[in-house]
Amino acid sequence: MLRISAQVENRQGHHAVTCMTNDTPREISIPPKDEGMGSSANGGELLFLALATCYCNDLYREAAKRNIVVRKVDVEVRGEFDDAPGSPADNITYHAVIEAEASEDAILELAKHTDTVAEIQNTLRKGTNVTLATIKAMPV
Repeated sequence: MLRISAQVENRQGHHAVTCMTNDTPREISIPPKDEGMGSSANGGELLFLALATCYCNDLYREAAKRNIVVRKVDVEVRGEFDDAPGSPADNITYHAVIEAEASEDAILELAKHTDTVAEIQNTLRKGTNVTLATIKAMPV
């Protein structure tokens, strides 16, 4: 089982992002907003990046199982959010271009199979509970 976490530390002029799988941290460079408070990337962008990253990584994983050498993967995720705060994303689609040492049919089958085992896609398709577990208020 993988233990995955993500952390954001934000204050005026500072934005630090750390992702971790098991005990391996990875820092991701995302600057703060120009105004100084918050992230310059919004949650929708990062959600779509998670979808694109998951599909890309999983495509290489699934290709290796089939002894297919993938040379290049381009994934673009698109969708919409209503202007009302709290509105969920709608009309999420993604598009992939895959260059591989295989027949067109083999690449298409790989691509379709990968869509069925991509964990982030399946998480959204299933709908998973998200719980605000704790809050620590620190008056200054």
